[in-house]
Amino acid sequence: MLRPLLISLGAVAILYVLFIVALVLAGRRTAAREVATLLPNLALLFKDLLRDGRVPRRSKALLLVGIAWIASPIDLIPEFIPFLGPLDDAVVTALILRRLVKTAGPHVVEDHWRGDPATINRLLGRRRQRSTHEHPEISDG
Repeated sequence: MLRPLLISLGAVAILYVLFIVALVLAGRRTAAREVATLLPNLALLFKDLLRDGRVPRRSKALLLVGIAWIASPIDLIPEFIPFLGPLDDAVVTALILRRLVKTAGPHVVEDHWRGDPATINRLLGRRRQRSTHEHPEISDG
C-alpha cells in the first residue's frame, strides 16, 4: 500500500518540477516562482487554518477532506496527464478556499497566507485592489 503511494507522489513531484522548468525555459520566471511556491503555501495555509479558532468546525472538516483529496493518488484526472492532471486538485482547493472565505471571512484566510497576495486573490476569484501607491495619479483629496 505504501509503495504505490510513494511512487505516485514521486511522479507528481517530477511532473511538478518539469512544469516549473518549462515555465522558466519559456521565459515566464514570475509564473514559475508562483507555481513553485503554490503547493507549499497551500499546505501551510491549510495546516494553519486547521489550528485557527476562528474557523468553524465544519470548515475544518472540509479542510481535512481537501488535504486527503490532494494527497490521494486516486484522482478524477490522473496526475500524469500534463497540465490537466492537477486540475481536479486545483478546483477542490479553490472551492474549499471560497467556502472558508464565506464561513470564516477573507481576513482569516489572508492572515495565514504566506505567498504573494496576488496569488491568493486569484485563488479566491478576486481582483487585485488598486492602491494609491501603485497609481500616484489617484489621490485622497
